[in-house]
Amino acid sequence: MKTRLALPAVLVIAVAAIVIFRAQTSAPVARSDDPTNHVLAHAKDIELGNVLPKKYEQPVSSAVVRAVLEATGELERRAARSGPSAPSADDRRGGRNTVGCSNVFAGHGDSPDNIRVNQDCSRRRQAEEVVAFNPTNPKNLIAGQNDSRIGFNHCGYDWSFDGGKTWGDQVPPFWNFLLEDGHTADACSDPTVSFDGDGNAYIAGILFEVLGDANALIVMKSNAGIGGAFYHSPAPLSFQTSRNTPVGVVASDPGPFIFHDKEFIVADARVASPKRNNVYVTWTRFNANTGAGVGGDSPIYFSQSTDGGATWSDGIEISGANAAICTGGFSGTSNPASCDQDQGSDPIVGPDGTVYVSFINGNIPGAGIGQHLLVKCGPAKDCSNMANWSTPVRISTDIGTQPIGPSAQGCPAGRQCLPPNGYRMNDFGNVSIDPMGRLYFVWSDFRNGGGTCAPLSPAATATPPCDNDVFYSFSTDGGATWAAAINVAPASLVGKSAQWQAWSAVSDDGVLQIGYYDRRYGDCETTGCNDITLATVKRPTQANRRISFQRITTASMPNLTRANNPLQAGFLGDYMWVTVDPSGKVLLVWADTRGMGDGFPEEDVYFASVDGDDNQRKDGKDD
Repeated sequence: MKTRLALPAVLVIAVAAIVIFRAQTSAPVARSDDPTNHVLAHAKDIELGNVLPKKYEQPVSSAVVRAVLEATGELERRAARSGPSAPSADDRRGGRNTVGCSNVFAGHGDSPDNIRVNQDCSRRRQAEEVVAFNPTNPKNLIAGQNDSRIGFNHCGYDWSFDGGKTWGDQVPPFWNFLLEDGHTADACSDPTVSFDGDGNAYIAGILFEVLGDANALIVMKSNAGIGGAFYHSPAPLSFQTSRNTPVGVVASDPGPFIFHDKEFIVADARVASPKRNNVYVTWTRFNANTGAGVGGDSPIYFSQSTDGGATWSDGIEISGANAAICTGGFSGTSNPASCDQDQGSDPIVGPDGTVYVSFINGNIPGAGIGQHLLVKCGPAKDCSNMANWSTPVRISTDIGTQPIGPSAQGCPAGRQCLPPNGYRMNDFGNVSIDPMGRLYFVWSDFRNGGGTCAPLSPAATATPPCDNDVFYSFSTDGGATWAAAINVAPASLVGKSAQWQAWSAVSDDGVLQIGYYDRRYGDCETTGCNDITLATVKRPTQANRRISFQRITTASMPNLTRANNPLQAGFLGDYMWVTVDPSGKVLLVWADTRGMGDGFPEEDVYFASVDGDDNQRKDGKDD
């Protein structure tokens, strides 16, 4: 029997003092010095307009850069220059006296109920959201978002057991994870969620020290039956439902040149898959100093777990090389054909267990021109082996020539925006697959832009209409070839207006569902308000396809400006999310700026669900 040793009284007092001191000083404070991680320091310089991005260069995640701006005091300085604004971010909403602050904008007409997902009572930002359903219980949903309730950017996760009618939420137990430099992280970005075929849930996030070097990509788990109500270590321990260490470590680096970014997780929940319940993660690995070519690169990496997220294979580069499409001398490696200037990967699993990954790439000549690429790993192959991934194939070119900031509404100097919003643009796309193996890819770009909102014009002088459009393409041969881009919302149907940040999913009966931000309603194209629209595409691979539209938001979202909310102006995240459950119900989450209906615009995550068959509206009504 071990004897418990008593601590000397003076040591007890000292330990207590340290605990109190750490509790009082653990909150992040605004600092003016730059990050020591070279990737983050360079991203901040681009954001502030101190340097120009090279034409091949892909941007670091908006949420990551936002955390850097907040931690270094840039957002506070911008707010001070904007003058007095609405109530502070910490002002609690009075009169509710509840544990959480829920809200519903009641549906009317074509619009369904818009239900607030995050339940915090602060006015802090939540944006850049995901949602997944449990295949063993589709009413069990998990959502995630970049979340600022406990300071600058962190990760928040939410759960529902009634199909999204009510939600609980939390920030995950990430914060005791020790980074490679011996420090704990002070920020988390790009939360992502997935369920495996047995109903186990997985979450992942990028943990980093804003003003330090180290960063990591980690995974935690919520066992079947818990449904995302809390998370724990994925290690196979008998007490794992209450233990939060060790976490699953996908990648972890201590040095100043590497930064992991924009990760997505997907578990193989396919009944017939030979790899059922494998869990996969893809992400962008920024390297600020390769020593070859242009000196930096950002290839797409992959790792897998075959033991429920406890251990992960070594990360491998899967974006590959293709001299036919990756040209122009923009490679950051010794291989000039490398497709290594990448961002925005999206992994999916096909019915047979094939893993498909799409991403945007900049190894192509032309100002503002990019391309969307696809790679895959077959069901009989070990995807942790780089040799088992296909050569990248081009899905479509991308015309990313939106106007360049800054604008008066908050567009950063080094980003591209659509005036008058000031919301930064990206053309990231996503890939989905139907039960017949037909692939669909959805994205938005500026190929139809013009007028005073001309390609690559200064955002400060550009004026609407800004005809950004949403497109899709499809492949019926496993991704080898792709159809020409199909405009989902052409000017002939919706006028010259902006649609952006599209996401999609395909139902089991082959109907393609596409959600996106939309300025087609009322005067939003000129004032900057916006809505969420769902486009339903029946027979998407056929010439007699039918596209119908449904307005999801019950009212237009106000534009976040430097006048009404300087700390959140210019930011909606990099994506929204759409998925379709087995019944065909379409589930959407997005960043909504209506706040709690109290006249103060600020960002929260909202949810809506619609029956796929109900989306037969006046534009393109089905036969």
